[in-house]
Amino acid sequence: MRYLFLLNPAAGRQDRTALLDRAARAALDRAGVPASDWEIRRTEYKGHARLLAAQAARSGEPVRIFAAGGDGTFNEVLTGASPYPNAAVGCIPAGSGNDFLRTFGVKEEFLDLDAQLAGGEVPIDLMDTSLGLSAAVCAAGLDAQVALGAADYRRNPLFHGEAAYLLSAVKQICGPLGRRMRFEADGQTLEDDVLLCAVCNTKDYGGGFRAAPNACPDDGWLELVAVRKVSRLKILSLLSRYKKGLHFAGEEVAPDLAPYLIFRRVQRLTITLADGRGPVIATADGECAPVDKLEISVRPGAGRIVLPRGPYERFTAARAAAAR
Repeated sequence: MRYLFLLNPAAGRQDRTALLDRAARAALDRAGVPASDWEIRRTEYKGHARLLAAQAARSGEPVRIFAAGGDGTFNEVLTGASPYPNAAVGCIPAGSGNDFLRTFGVKEEFLDLDAQLAGGEVPIDLMDTSLGLSAAVCAAGLDAQVALGAADYRRNPLFHGEAAYLLSAVKQICGPLGRRMRFEADGQTLEDDVLLCAVCNTKDYGGGFRAAPNACPDDGWLELVAVRKVSRLKILSLLSRYKKGLHFAGEEVAPDLAPYLIFRRVQRLTITLADGRGPVIATADGECAPVDKLEISVRPGAGRIVLPRGPYERFTAARAAAAR
């Protein structure tokens, strides 16, 4: 087994690559991994992590590639490694959001490099989207605008992580709200005025908003959650519950919120704008871009990830229990 650590110096509020380099070397030494079987690289530009991951996976040897950065870095590494069944990707949270890991555990578990090296591999679904490959959430509308705006606060020492997303949300709510969107989901069509929509393979996005509390990243399905256009007064209470995942009661939308939410489990989805107002901001795993049309489909079992020991044991135990 080979190990590759890819450290992104641009992730988070400050460059932590020197600290991560020392921590990785120490963990590898404690695990007894020979120096010939591991490598640590710093990324130098956008897309570099994808290139390095693909190069490492292309050798055909079993390799675990650890992405130290945010969700964008993890996405790059997974995109580069996903065509190769001999490669699995781990997440070391060094960015501002790190929403992907919340489905499996907490940040502290993923910062434990000893647990990372002692962890295991599991297959997950991936999404093909108009913005590229996605492992977590693809969204459009207010939520994507918030993700884009959060970048303005991420390097501010007072406002980072979840605070950056919350400040951006307040700013966006004060601007124009709502777009007319048409959803074509697995052969069914729905059109409505919506504030935001998220297509979820995992549970969280946007710095900890739990859009899809029941999402399973390995069940072959995606969850579409959209919030209809409502008054600004209603937005505040609705988003509070949306952030905590309390807009669901069990497997379904909470009855009192049913008039305000659209929920579907889908495998293929097309979102088009129906108001003639030009493109909308969309995001996939934290990367944002304007789009006129968003196409999303699930690729069951197309990704392979490394989970630290604790999250790996919980995840596999839960899957075994579900299969009984």
